[in-house]
Amino acid sequence: MYHLKFKGKHYEIGYKWGKKLFENNFLLLQNIPFTLTKEHKDFAKKSEVYYNKFFPEVLEEIRGVADGQNTNYTLILSFLLSMYCIIPSCNCSCLVLKNDKNIILGRNSDFLTKLEKLYINCIYKLSNNYSFIGNSTSFIEIEDGINEFGLAVGFTSIYPIVIDYGFNSGMIIRMILEKCKNVDEGIELLNKIPIASSQTFLLADISGEIALVECNCKKIEVYKNFNENSYFISTNIFQSESMKKYNKVDYDNWFSQEKYQTLEKFLNKNFKICNVEEIKKLLAGENGFMCQYDRKTGKDTVWSSIYDLKSKKIWRVEGNPKRKKFIEEDRFKF
Repeated sequence: MYHLKFKGKHYEIGYKWGKKLFENNFLLLQNIPFTLTKEHKDFAKKSEVYYNKFFPEVLEEIRGVADGQNTNYTLILSFLLSMYCIIPSCNCSCLVLKNDKNIILGRNSDFLTKLEKLYINCIYKLSNNYSFIGNSTSFIEIEDGINEFGLAVGFTSIYPIVIDYGFNSGMIIRMILEKCKNVDEGIELLNKIPIASSQTFLLADISGEIALVECNCKKIEVYKNFNENSYFISTNIFQSESMKKYNKVDYDNWFSQEKYQTLEKFLNKNFKICNVEEIKKLLAGENGFMCQYDRKTGKDTVWSSIYDLKSKKIWRVEGNPKRKKFIEEDRFKF
């Protein structure tokens, strides 16, 4: 996993990083594991209109990367904006809980082993938006993270059977972390922007608000905690009755239901007394299937994150938590 630290405005961040990669003979477009088609380009062009309206800063960063790489802005845009939509990826699990002593968001990122050396942990110290730390399988986009105000968010992608133009999962998390201070602001943003991809979002803030959002281009379902003790979980299947019709049947979603059942069984019994150490064990598969992949299949848990909002600590495993230990992150304070 690469560790990156960015500071400044979006364009200069993108340009410096793109140029540094270029000077080290690393060309981003040559490391995309598929061919960009007319469909990707058309989708990005029509979605770009909404990015210009709601999140122009990230387009500036993408243009900076393209300029630093001496490459085509449209092609990089086509790759990034079509992620999780035309290029589905449905493999992760996430949980959030609140009890008398803890507010915790945890997430396993499950993906392809052949790309694991390219995964990124990054800190953004932005001069014009909120600063944050996050992790991603794709540059610029973020899949879980926390910002300077103590708003944590993680997603699980769901195979899209309906797609429209707009924002994808990784860009939505970027925008939430950069523009929202708490769970309510995050939900307000989700209700305002056009959503392209299918996914769940789990959110938690330092005040103790937690929420689950299941959404796609057709519908948004929001579930918030109403009790002192509560939890939400998500994998790669919509669970609410109103969203189940958007699940793709007979698709390889990487043991999504098994992981959901492991989380549900453990948290239903233990969430009122659960702490960080118990969540570490849960994500490491000590209570049922979570990360016990056969690496020979090319699949594995490639990182695991825990955001401990009460203690203001971040824990991360760079690899499979069944085989590696969680390490405390001390470079970012919230």
